[in-house]
Amino acid sequence: MFRSIPLLLFLALGTTLTPAAARPAVDPDAPTVILVHGAFADASSWDQVAKRLRRRGVPVVAVDNPLSSLEADVDVTRAAIAAAPGKVVLVGHSWGGTVITQAGVDPKVTALVYVAAFAPDVGQTSAQQGEHFPVAPGLQQLLERDGWLSLSPQTIARDFAQDLTPRALARVQASQLPLKASALAEPVTAAAWRSRPSWYVVSRKDRMLAPQLQVATAQRIGATLYSVGASHVAPVSEPGEVSNVILEASGLRPADAPTSAAGG
Repeated sequence: MFRSIPLLLFLALGTTLTPAAARPAVDPDAPTVILVHGAFADASSWDQVAKRLRRRGVPVVAVDNPLSSLEADVDVTRAAIAAAPGKVVLVGHSWGGTVITQAGVDPKVTALVYVAAFAPDVGQTSAQQGEHFPVAPGLQQLLERDGWLSLSPQTIARDFAQDLTPRALARVQASQLPLKASALAEPVTAAAWRSRPSWYVVSRKDRMLAPQLQVATAQRIGATLYSVGASHVAPVSEPGEVSNVILEASGLRPADAPTSAAGG
């Protein structure tokens, strides 16, 4: 059990302290954007997105999930929401979508952004979302050890992050964190997308979460839908497109209008 919110934040929030003179001015109208990473990743997967948002004066926090259970990841995200000074936009990638679905019912949360992500309904698990859809190639190659799931370097290169440069791919491989398999069988007890406006970014070249499932999920939750020609790790390979959608969800003008709208 976590002992205190301050300790939790010190241990879990992926924030970097910068000298005050180097920080861009904060937009007083901008909500805090909280970025929630998925399985087989850590908070650094959001680095390029966070950099772009901060340049626009948006306060950003990237949480580091323990990936040990849905409850544990939701607790970390709730602590970040509680620490934010005002309104919050929650952004979840992959498994992080399940986390923001439950954590996003907090009254401070004004919008949700899903990036190649799960978005279960109440009583539904992440694993159940994949029923009746093709099993993506990468999911057929999961490694299991002592109840934890991970990816081999070959699967990361072929199915998880196949559109990255060798250098970026090496960083993704080095920062991989395993996911407790049992987390995928935990049902959500709240579905924030039922009461919050949502945006969804589909990764059209995703080999971990079937694009057909992503589109169906976006339609089911009534999200504003965009798509990018990216692998599963769109926050790394297409940070500009992802950042623009987050800015739109935050009520701010995107740096460039998203170019790959797939409907709404």
